[in-house]
Amino acid sequence: MWKSVEKPVHRGKWRKFFGKEYFILKRKWRWLNNKRSFARKRIHSGLEHEYMKHKSMLLRPLKDVDMILQHNKVKNLELAIGHIHGIVIRPGETFSIWKLVGRPTKSKGYLDGLTLENGQIGRGVGGGLCQLGNLLYWMALHSPLEITERWRHGFDVFPDINRSIPFACGATLSYNYVDLQLRNSTQQDFVIELWLDKSHLNGRLTSNLPSDYTYQVIETDHQIQQQWWGGYTRHNRIWKESTHKDSGEQTMDLVTENNAIMMYNPLLEGSKG
Repeated sequence: MWKSVEKPVHRGKWRKFFGKEYFILKRKWRWLNNKRSFARKRIHSGLEHEYMKHKSMLLRPLKDVDMILQHNKVKNLELAIGHIHGIVIRPGETFSIWKLVGRPTKSKGYLDGLTLENGQIGRGVGGGLCQLGNLLYWMALHSPLEITERWRHGFDVFPDINRSIPFACGATLSYNYVDLQLRNSTQQDFVIELWLDKSHLNGRLTSNLPSDYTYQVIETDHQIQQQWWGGYTRHNRIWKESTHKDSGEQTMDLVTENNAIMMYNPLLEGSKG
């Protein structure tokens, strides 16, 4: 049985602003005092062995969302991936999106894109970069990289139209305290490649050594519940299945449990795609 989910609390504009700046400064202080080795080296091409390749659609029409925000998102992604493409994650190093990308601002060329805050759809400079977090997280799940920091939305905003991966397999981002971080605890190098084509954001994860395992992401226990306060919530568990290529031995590790407040009526026709 899934636990009860409390009704969301909506905070005022200024409280949200100052709260966000507080957490940004707190993360910067942690960076200054952190002895962790972050990935910074870049190379011009990927390594010999491909672990995972994935792509996600750039322009996806959404109900009541201005398409200009989708087009602006493409520009934001172009700027952000320029800081990440070719990054090598060496043994013992940690990959951090925000350590590489920095704060997205107008002065750097970032535009207003789609944002989500407390279940409310809005716009903000650099909006739409969650698509980058989603893609990198999905690729990391198909590798031995250790996911040391990942955040997920507490809201299920849109129905499953054209969803190709299990619900809640993404990673939300907000500079700089809501980050995606991956640690390389292996003895091999990994390289992240990112590029845009006319329709998709593309990613590839390669290594200098072949993989001994195949990986599969599995969803279980999917359920929709109505809460005491009238809203609907969506729940599931995500597992990572690792299979040794030679012995066939399998391990199943729980990745996360998801409990999200639905922002649409699950009983509407077509809501499940």
